Amino acid sequence: MSATDSTTEQLLRVVAFYLPQFHPVPENDAWWGSGFTEWTNVVRARPRFPDHYQPHLPTELGFYDLRVPEVREQQAALARAYGIEAFCYYHYWFNGRGVLDRVFREVLRSGRPDFPFCLCWANENWTRHWDAGNGDILIAQDYDEEDDLNHIRYLIDAFRDPRYLTVDGRPLLMLYRVQKLPQPRRTFDLWRKECAAADVPEPLIVKFETHGNFDDPADYGCDMAAQFLPHGVGENVPMANVSGCHPGNAVFDYERVVDTFVEQSSPPWVRVPSVFPAWDNSPRRKDGEALVFVNNSPAAFERWLRGADELAREQGQRLVFVNAWNEWAEGAHLEPDERDGRAFLDAISRVVHGDVPSDPDALLPGPPRETLAPSTFADLYLELYADYRKLQRSTTDLMASMERRIRLAADERDRLLRASREQAAQLAEWGRRLEAELDIARRRLGARGAELSPVSP
Repeated sequence: MSATDSTTEQLLRVVAFYLPQFHPVPENDAWWGSGFTEWTNVVRARPRFPDHYQPHLPTELGFYDLRVPEVREQQAALARAYGIEAFCYYHYWFNGRGVLDRVFREVLRSGRPDFPFCLCWANENWTRHWDAGNGDILIAQDYDEEDDLNHIRYLIDAFRDPRYLTVDGRPLLMLYRVQKLPQPRRTFDLWRKECAAADVPEPLIVKFETHGNFDDPADYGCDMAAQFLPHGVGENVPMANVSGCHPGNAVFDYERVVDTFVEQSSPPWVRVPSVFPAWDNSPRRKDGEALVFVNNSPAAFERWLRGADELAREQGQRLVFVNAWNEWAEGAHLEPDERDGRAFLDAISRVVHGDVPSDPDALLPGPPRETLAPSTFADLYLELYADYRKLQRSTTDLMASMERRIRLAADERDRLLRASREQAAQLAEWGRRLEAELDIARRRLGARGAELSPVSP
């Protein structure tokens, strides 16, 4: 599948943020303990107040390791089937040092999965408290002109990939905190110049609205802005009162948030809307420090996505960001979980396609199966895995049917045995009574005979 514009210009373009922190890396091993991944936070989450939905636990994709290419293939196939056009990978760059970059490097090098992507530079300090602040910094985010040059040359390799998502022919590049760049215009001028020299279209640079900055993107030399919710919720929606909740937690009603942002007017510049299916970062935070949204539902999410589509139409770009595909430790995930399954994916499919996939287990949409020629091990694995699932389901159904029939036969056997035992007991009792009556009759006959016997003279 190519990331060209023409194939999807009539459809809403849904781009889901993708977190690569689901495999061990030396940095996390050193900071958090050997083997740490996001799953470590996810599984130890507990409810903080009545009816608080925690922990969020995955179902069909399981507790995966993103170093496994077949996992990435399954994610892409599932996303494609439900109308998601691309993943936006978080990109961590610290003066040439890449962290958690293995997943994207393998995606870029292997050409798999064949699914569009773009990048968001998460340009913030890496801290022990997951807050991008200036305290307890693990890796500092610094900037200089030489690093800007090295960075764009790295990005150009990604821009050249035919899967890279474009808007109006330009690769889409997001920055999480543009306001942190000391000289953003200088940086972006350099990047555009290098792209021109490399015969690569200039990137379409998007300024995310984060940490209270909702300024005109042109002030920073960016081409457009984009919401990055839940950033901005606190400025527009009052917090909810939840009984039994620690007062330090910030809790919002999801339905009220949807109402607010569906009705929100657009600024005078282009701003891409964003939505999220849920948000709850309590697995990463102490009680009293969490941001939690309650009363979320697939129906409210669908209503929000339809409203975002209308806003996107007004902006002239049918583009919407979803936060996120797999932010499990922040409660924001489209991947199926124990409570909602694929319900949020169904909502996206209804907005994009007008319906949901007719076969919910079809993880390989596209060409008919007989024309799908596996070209890589990952393709073959997915095809075999789909066949295995169908065979396993058929086997399971057959075994369940046989077990039911055996159980019914055993129940009938037990019923007949009970009836036979009862009849046998009745017959035995009748026999005992008859024997007793016969014995009495014999004794009476014997006595009567003695009375009738002749007496000797």
